[in-house]
Amino acid sequence: MESPRTPSLEISASRQLTAWMAETGIGFAFTTYQIGKLFFVGLKPDGGLSLFERSFNRCMGLCAQGNSLYLGSLFQIWRFENLLEPGQAQDGYDRLYLPQVGYTTGDVDAHDLGVDRDGRLIFVNTLFSCLATLSEAHSFVPVWKPPFISKLAAEDRCHLNGLAMLDGLPAFVTAVSRSDAADGWRDRRRDGGVVIEVGSGETVLSGLSMPHSPRWHDGRLWLLNSGTGEFGFVDTAAGRFEPVCFCPGYLRGLSFHGSYALVGLSKPRHNKTFAGLDLDQRLRDRDVEPRCGVQVIDLRSGDLVHSLRLDGMVEELYDVVALPGVRRPMALGFKTDEIRRVLNVGPFSG
Repeated sequence: MESPRTPSLEISASRQLTAWMAETGIGFAFTTYQIGKLFFVGLKPDGGLSLFERSFNRCMGLCAQGNSLYLGSLFQIWRFENLLEPGQAQDGYDRLYLPQVGYTTGDVDAHDLGVDRDGRLIFVNTLFSCLATLSEAHSFVPVWKPPFISKLAAEDRCHLNGLAMLDGLPAFVTAVSRSDAADGWRDRRRDGGVVIEVGSGETVLSGLSMPHSPRWHDGRLWLLNSGTGEFGFVDTAAGRFEPVCFCPGYLRGLSFHGSYALVGLSKPRHNKTFAGLDLDQRLRDRDVEPRCGVQVIDLRSGDLVHSLRLDGMVEELYDVVALPGVRRPMALGFKTDEIRRVLNVGPFSG
């Protein structure tokens, strides 16, 4: 009997991606919860593409803050710390992330992450329809919920998913609907999406299709209107979404570096969650197949200028984060012995 062939993973880069990374001085990371991988993308000493991966079960939200990197996984949130000083290298890598602290939250379906001005991690607790923070003694501590959510319950009522930080505070969130019933968002996927201002609790934009990844950059609130495949920004004064470009995939994950946006693309699942969205027709109209990967968009023109494409066993990404000033990043994991031998000794405290 023939054994089934193990699905492969193919990763390819557009012709000028590595040159752009070298010119702008940037690496980046992205997550795929589909196979539980955190990928780091950088440049080898010869200028070729460097790819490094570690396994974390159902890894989703990513957040970079100084030397720290935060990662949400199936039932834990991890804080990584970079062990290398400027100018140091380890086996050709200039950034070495160690999973320093892990908080067990339980399976709350944590989505986007952010760090506030006090260094406190804020995460989107999608199962309980709220923003929450970590706790030394509890699974989580709720810090805010949308005004239309009548109680905290493990019911994923509105599919709260995205978080935009501004001046060190949670500023805006996205949700697939304003539903206040268990799994109610599933009935409003096509046009029930909203952007909510955290401070006032007001809905500043509605009528979106499964919005994700709101981010504040260069004086604007940007987001991904995932159900239509559009990347754009919010005209808060007019209460209108302004598309900048169409991307051939279901969009999740957004990060910025100067005049460029890094956007994560996924292939839509063939189930009820993704059925009936405008994205399907837009792909047909453009005679293009959906893609999985990371695309770089020039904000000045709206053009898709560079890309990293994944084919094979990975069809969905969740988050992407830019790592400015990083040429070749890597991380330690738990499945090999390196983590036993890497020691980082602090100053003597006497």
